[in-house]
Amino acid sequence: MAYRPVLSFRPGRFKHRLATLVTAAALCLVQAQAQADDRALREALSAARDQQWSRIDEAAIDGHVLAGYVEYHRLRARLPQAQPAEVLAYIERHQDTPLAGWMRNQAIGRYGQAGDRARLLAVSAGPPEGTERQCYYYEALLDRDPEAAARGGLSLWFAGRSQPDACNPLFSQLRRDGVIGDAETWERLILAWKAGETGLASYLGRQLGGGWQPALDAYERVRGDYAAIAGAAPRLGDHPATPGLVSGALHGLTRADTAAALTTWRRLAPQLSLGEERRRAIERDLAFYSMVRDVPENRAWVDEALPRLATGDLLELRVRTALGARDWAGVRDWISRMPDDTRRDNRWQYWLARALEQLGDAQGAQAAYGRAAEGRSFFAFAAADRLGQPYALGDERHRYSEAQRREVAQWPVVRRTEALRRINEPGLANSEWLGAVARANSETARRLADYAASQGWHAELVQTTIAGRLWDALEWRFPAAYRDSFRRWGGEAGVDPYLLMAIARRESAYNAAALSPAGARGLMQLMPGTATLVSRQLGLADPGPYGILEPELNIRLGSTYLGDMLGRYRGNRLAAAAAYNAGPGRVDRWLRDSPREFDLFVESIPFRETRDYVQAIMTYRVIFESLANGGETRGIALLSSSEANGSYDASLLARQ
Repeated sequence: MAYRPVLSFRPGRFKHRLATLVTAAALCLVQAQAQADDRALREALSAARDQQWSRIDEAAIDGHVLAGYVEYHRLRARLPQAQPAEVLAYIERHQDTPLAGWMRNQAIGRYGQAGDRARLLAVSAGPPEGTERQCYYYEALLDRDPEAAARGGLSLWFAGRSQPDACNPLFSQLRRDGVIGDAETWERLILAWKAGETGLASYLGRQLGGGWQPALDAYERVRGDYAAIAGAAPRLGDHPATPGLVSGALHGLTRADTAAALTTWRRLAPQLSLGEERRRAIERDLAFYSMVRDVPENRAWVDEALPRLATGDLLELRVRTALGARDWAGVRDWISRMPDDTRRDNRWQYWLARALEQLGDAQGAQAAYGRAAEGRSFFAFAAADRLGQPYALGDERHRYSEAQRREVAQWPVVRRTEALRRINEPGLANSEWLGAVARANSETARRLADYAASQGWHAELVQTTIAGRLWDALEWRFPAAYRDSFRRWGGEAGVDPYLLMAIARRESAYNAAALSPAGARGLMQLMPGTATLVSRQLGLADPGPYGILEPELNIRLGSTYLGDMLGRYRGNRLAAAAAYNAGPGRVDRWLRDSPREFDLFVESIPFRETRDYVQAIMTYRVIFESLANGGETRGIALLSSSEANGSYDASLLARQ
């Protein structure tokens, strides 16, 4: 056996190991110092918010990348005594952060409350955000630029709801100056009436002069009986109140009884001088409600009025009405009347193709399908299926090196964002990040998106692509966030994981803490009541309103619920997606109509939100599967055979 020494001393290796140990030790020291600095900053920010300045260790936060946040609260606390020069200097120092805009708004608000017009104008940079601050701003502008103050003040005055008390001095001065008179007061009364703000309308009525008493008497009659406008308007004659009164009455009558509203309008329209803008507004309202409510006696008038009104939204509604009636000639003709931008949309080119196909124009249909298939949407993919060609994803890829990412990591906004994340200030971090994207050119936005992707910041990444308008960067717009969890729980529930990913992407854009106005929570936007029922179904404890935010549980419960919807509709994903958004009860009612094809079912969904939702979910699902396959779309289908060829009626209901 050869002799093997227990130790062998090699100077080169020793030096390498020593250097490694020194580097590791240095890194530990740097990390420890950074943690100490962050802790000091977190404590200082908490103290600054409470205005407990003695608790702040100034030396510990000196030079910290977030020191400006502490300074913000210190300067804010000194307003309105702080000089405009101090405010402007702060704004200049922090112009690349949200702090600059926040400080300007704070200064305008505090100077406005103090009635210090000169200081307010010194720090302003044009009309500020927020009604209250705008009122302060235009009041301050009364002496310097009375015309601009009058224009701005009137824009705030013409509101159907009460404005903040801060607006009262501005409105009072505009009354004294004659800018706001009886005519302007009456117009606002009508806006309040339309908005259902009867208290404000009564208050405004008391401000009117004696010459407006006949108008007030007519208003009192009509607001209790909209149809009374037919007699009240001719009696009021050419009084300046007449156009507004007619507008308000027709607004209410159209919603209450659309057929009667049109009859009344036809009687009044030739007698009155209302102005083109009011006439168009009244007729737009009538056309919209006539189509939405499918009022048979109004159809001929609607078809006569639509070319005159010529707006994309009304023509879209008219095409959908024609689709519901299987009026293919009407579909073709009304699409031809759409504005160019609307008509060229993939959806309407698809429906033009369907109409031409039904009318026997195979060549025209093929051409329209080809135009529709050029896009990346539900109807573009459906058109591609009709033509038997691959989907046009238009994926745009960008690649950056690690060296470039290290460079981005040193950008001030990135350092501030990461520091805010470290001290658990996600809201401020998001404001920093999205503010930077909003200011960025396209290349900077792409580099920020790449950095977010490299850090696994899924929600920020998606928001970056939206704010940066990076519509074709599909890997960034549709990251494979939580993919393992979707696969696991999708497998448990028998649900396609790509469909689950599409729903999470649409519902929350991967913001695990997302909370909707209706109360839906988390990645898959589950209502707490739904979460309770599904948890009970799975034998789990009720997660409560906060436990539901935990991503893994949220995905598990959402997967199970979607699986239930798929079971309810015999595996049909269009119906299940619609039910996930609008509720199964509504979808059951929609399916009990006459049999229809998949595209007609989708287009006929009465809620625009749900109609768009279903299309987005199915489109996103295709994109997710394609990205998982390296961008290849061959072999990927928008719809299954049964979804594409089945009838969308009560036969889809598993329980009848």
